[in-house]
Amino acid sequence: MKREAFKMYLKAGHEAEYEKRHNEIWPELKNLLKETGVSDYTIFWDKETNILYAYQVVDGDSSSQDLGENPIVKKWWKYMADIMDTNPDNSPISIPLKEVFHMD
Repeated sequence: MKREAFKMYLKAGHEAEYEKRHNEIWPELKNLLKETGVSDYTIFWDKETNILYAYQVVDGDSSSQDLGENPIVKKWWKYMADIMDTNPDNSPISIPLKEVFHMD
């Protein structure tokens, strides 16, 4: 089991919509993440910078960051592209964060 964290960028003024869309996350996307071994997926929002900090526990070699070719993920990216900073393929600009401390 490994822990992964990364940051993404939310466009100003879309905080409520971002939260709404995640509260209504598609069951097929949630199932895909679980089937890939992703659990304990949490996203935090820094309202001063509009940076989103994501954390997930991964059982196996893949993470949500490795699902870019999946049609469900591509559809989600397109759905979220209007409220996040994205790459040309609609994937969110995502920067891995190095773990420097963990306490059990």
